Amino acid sequence: MTAYVALLRAVNVGGTGKLPMRDLVAMCERAGFSAVRTYIASGNVVFSSNETEAAVKADLEEALHAYAGKPVAVLVRTADELSGVLADNPFPGVPPNKVMALFLDHAPAATEIETVSGLTSEILQLGKRELYVHYPDGMGRSKLKIPAASRGTARNMNTVAKLVAMASEI
Repeated sequence: MTAYVALLRAVNVGGTGKLPMRDLVAMCERAGFSAVRTYIASGNVVFSSNETEAAVKADLEEALHAYAGKPVAVLVRTADELSGVLADNPFPGVPPNKVMALFLDHAPAATEIETVSGLTSEILQLGKRELYVHYPDGMGRSKLKIPAASRGTARNMNTVAKLVAMASEI
């Protein structure tokens, strides 16, 4: 069995995409995933499965579409991949709540950084299948617009570390 972390996009954020975490757990269990646990009510779920990453993503997106009546994007990483995201953080000396990983399905092109707007003090770095963003003044004050964000979902390094710890317990 492989330990996975699924990150749901636009769930329980700003009053949109309401999904009680108990319903997410039940969906995952019906899909055949085991050792299912959620972390905070923003669409983070850890579980194990014998399926491939692509199959896990497809199963979860199908279940979420049936539940919500609309597509809900899911970004999936193995426990090892998520651990790598944490280890590869290009801003290790920065408070973890000021560094976000924007998770994507595919490796970001070098041009992804060139397409941002509203850049002031923020610093962006490419990852394997993510973009790292350091928000020195905090994300809430930033005017940064990242076009890739429309097809991904972001988590700060505190959340990534907690999910890595949870996945390592499976």
